Amino acid sequence: MIYLDNAATSFPKPERVYEAMDQFARTSLGNPGRSGHRLAVGSEQVLDEVRHLLNQLFNGESPERFILTFNCTDGLNMAIKGVLNDGDHVITTVLEHNSVSRPLVAMERAGRIELTRVPCDAYGFVDPDEIARSVRPNTRLIVMTHASNVLGTVQPIAEVGRIARERDLLFLVDAAQTAGVVPIDVRAMCIDLLAFPGHKALYGPTGTGGLYVGPRAKLRPWREGGTGGDSSSPTQPEELPYYLEGGTPNVHGVVGLREGIRYVLDVGMDKIRNHELDLVEQVVAWAEQEEHFQVLGRFDRHSHVGTLSLHCDLLPAQDVGQILDEAFEIAIRPGLHCAPYAHRQFGTFPDGTIRISPGAFNTEEDIATLCDALAYIAREAVQLF
Repeated sequence: MIYLDNAATSFPKPERVYEAMDQFARTSLGNPGRSGHRLAVGSEQVLDEVRHLLNQLFNGESPERFILTFNCTDGLNMAIKGVLNDGDHVITTVLEHNSVSRPLVAMERAGRIELTRVPCDAYGFVDPDEIARSVRPNTRLIVMTHASNVLGTVQPIAEVGRIARERDLLFLVDAAQTAGVVPIDVRAMCIDLLAFPGHKALYGPTGTGGLYVGPRAKLRPWREGGTGGDSSSPTQPEELPYYLEGGTPNVHGVVGLREGIRYVLDVGMDKIRNHELDLVEQVVAWAEQEEHFQVLGRFDRHSHVGTLSLHCDLLPAQDVGQILDEAFEIAIRPGLHCAPYAHRQFGTFPDGTIRISPGAFNTEEDIATLCDALAYIAREAVQLF
């Protein structure tokens, strides 16, 4: 199988991730903070190590501000529902994943918030000035993706962060497609809340993720329950990270995440990103010579991650994806990619596109095989129709 769906989840993981998880599960898997024995203490130490790694990676204020979540969606919901109050106005964009769009639309339809959705340009970029013009007296939150999971375009979040800070607004960034491949400095970029998955470019397993909570953001707990460190309080202890981490954490998954982050730090984000961009550029060069496949948006490696969408004018995206899977053993992502507003703007709704997202372990030969397969599908479709 040639796997080109790393924007959904990275595969395979670095070998060190598998090895660490296997060893930990067999020898050290205790419930962190719930007991004083060595397995519990060891599990708590793993969580602390990961918080320190994340603080180093994103230049946070302190490790305890990194809340360990079960995925990026968990972190986004925790942030959105934790900071918004009735009557607040929120600014977001057409590029958002449903993990942002759905909770916001649900709150809007319930009459709890007002919502403005800023468009992007023909190349897939949001204009910070458009966001600034959307600010109202009751605006509380700006929430946007760092990079589109459909187009791969990296958005100007530092400029938006400055706008938010100048107007005393909270700024929430969805780093689902950038954490691990694009440098993020939450302090320099004026990011109050950063949600990210552990299972994509940080190379951890599914069921892992995080939310950075800056000092300007005051959240209500997303879930409440046991913390292990404080069993006497009648409500959730207010100390971070336990205030937002009710229940037993996925410590086994966090072990894998720890090794995934170490892999990224050892190899280097720039090296990983440039490798992925080289492969995407190979697809772009092929598509420019192929009349039946068009690149959505504009590819510019200086403002792009390793994700690309192609529109086929011969067959529905789902059909192309199915043929690639069944006939060529190539895994891509067809459809709307949980981002319907982006597809509406680019005219690819409701069919969507075929999304290609190579990872650190893909090769030029993988991409050549994909392009040959797409060319074959196009030839056969032309003859059929």
